[in-house]
Amino acid sequence: MLEIRNVSVIYDPKTIFKKEALINVSLKIGYGELISIVGKIGSGKSTLIQLFNGLIKPDQGNVFLNGIDINEGNVPRKEIIKKIGIVFQYPEEQFFAETVFDEIAFGPRNLGQNDVKVKESVLYSLETMGFNVSEIIERSPFHLSGGEKRRIAIASVLAMRPDVIVLDEPAAGMDYEGKMSIVTQVRKQIEKGMTVVFVTHDMDEAFYLSDRLIALDKGYVVFDGPSKDFFQNEPLVNKIGLEIPFTISFRKKLLKCFPDIPFSKDIDSLIEFLSVRLSH
Repeated sequence: MLEIRNVSVIYDPKTIFKKEALINVSLKIGYGELISIVGKIGSGKSTLIQLFNGLIKPDQGNVFLNGIDINEGNVPRKEIIKKIGIVFQYPEEQFFAETVFDEIAFGPRNLGQNDVKVKESVLYSLETMGFNVSEIIERSPFHLSGGEKRRIAIASVLAMRPDVIVLDEPAAGMDYEGKMSIVTQVRKQIEKGMTVVFVTHDMDEAFYLSDRLIALDKGYVVFDGPSKDFFQNEPLVNKIGLEIPFTISFRKKLLKCFPDIPFSKDIDSLIEFLSVRLSH
C-alpha cells in the first residue's frame, strides 16, 4: 500500500547547516500492520512520517501510495490525507472549534462530505474512541481532561477513515491509565484492517504495542523486523542509544534461575510464572 523507495531528505543543503535527515531509506507498509518507529532525537523519525502523506518531499527517491507516486501530482491532496492520517505530538494544542462535534467534523467537511455523512463520520469516530456520544458531542474540547483531549484528537483523524493512522508520541505526558485507554481503542482498528504506526521514545511501549519495529539512527534504517528480535539484539539497541524494555531485562535475570521461563511481552505473565514456580 505505502512504499518508501530509496528516499533521502536533506535540510539546508547549500548551507553550513546542511543535515542529512534520511539517507537512502526503503520500506513497505501494508494493510493491518501494527508498527513502532523508534530512534533517538534527530534520528529521522519525524521526517519519515511527514513523507508518508506528502507533508515534505524527498530530495531523492519516491513515495508510492497504492503504486502511484504521491509527489508526481497524479494523486489529489485530499486523497492522500484521506488514506494517510497523522496525529502529531500534543495535538490538543491545535484545537480551534467551539464544540467536539465541529472539531471532529473539520476533516470530513474538508474532504467534501455532505452533512449526513459528516455526522455519521463524527459519531463513528467518537464511538471508536470509547466515548459516550451524547455526553461529549456538544462540549467544548478545551474543557476536557488531558486524556479526553488526546482521544478527541485521534478521533478527528479516524473520522476521515484512513487506511493508515500515524500516532506521533500519542501518550506523551499521560499517566499509565491514559496510555492504556488510547492503546486499547487504537488496537481495535487493526482488526478492521487499518494500519497503525506508533512513533515513540518509550521502549517498553514500543515492545508491548508493536509486531513490527523500524529503528532509525542518524538518518538510516538500521532495523526493520519483529520487535522482539530487535530488543533481543542488545548490542544494536545499545549502539543506537536506546534502552532494553523492562520486561526483557526482567526475564533475562529470571533465566539464570528459571531457564524454562517463556518469552512474553506482558510483565504480568512473567510474574504469574514466577509466582507459580515459587509456590511449589
